[in-house]
Amino acid sequence: MELWLGTIGCVGLVAAIYVALLVAPAAVGESVAQRILYLHAPSAFAAYGCIFVVAIASAVYLWKRSASADRVALAAAEVGVLMCTLVLITGSIWGRARWGAWWTPDPRLTLTLILWAIYVSYVLLRAFGGEEEEIAPYAAVLGIAGVLAIPAIRVSARLMKGMHPSVLAPREGGGSGLADPYMKLAFWGGTAAMLLVAAALVLLRTRLERVEREAVALRRLADAAEAG
Repeated sequence: MELWLGTIGCVGLVAAIYVALLVAPAAVGESVAQRILYLHAPSAFAAYGCIFVVAIASAVYLWKRSASADRVALAAAEVGVLMCTLVLITGSIWGRARWGAWWTPDPRLTLTLILWAIYVSYVLLRAFGGEEEEIAPYAAVLGIAGVLAIPAIRVSARLMKGMHPSVLAPREGGGSGLADPYMKLAFWGGTAAMLLVAAALVLLRTRLERVEREAVALRRLADAAEAG
């Protein structure tokens, strides 16, 4: 299943980038760097989606002690970190062209960096914190608590004045938001494609994690047999 999701997602992402770069009109008052929006925003949606999956799977793990839910949480956290890293990189490139600086203390940017740091901490905890059975409950609590940064990011965008741009209008024809249909196609098509790619990566990583844990269990049995 992940093969089909990944293939469809990658093809859709290439098509969306083509529309964004060569078909969609330029935005009012923006340089060509603005077109990175069509990769930046879909990456953010994919990161948010992965983090919500982490929170839900972590809650299921704490409730039922489900090993499969724990594997999904770990896989989604790793993919979420990847997507959030892409958000920060593309945002910095856009910010350099728009503001002349790679970073500003904008509320949304700062909270996004905090979100990234929370789930990097989650991944590091799972990798180096000790035995899976011991650290999984603590990681699950962190995975659930971290999701609260997402509504904080959305609220900050509405209530706190910052430099982060809103969705832009096309240069020709006026209107508000993604008024041009090609802008909408690039934006929402890219978002759907990135979500499919993220879903494929989560499924693939979940399967790999199951194999890794089975290998560890078999190794322990073999060690116990040799010791006995």
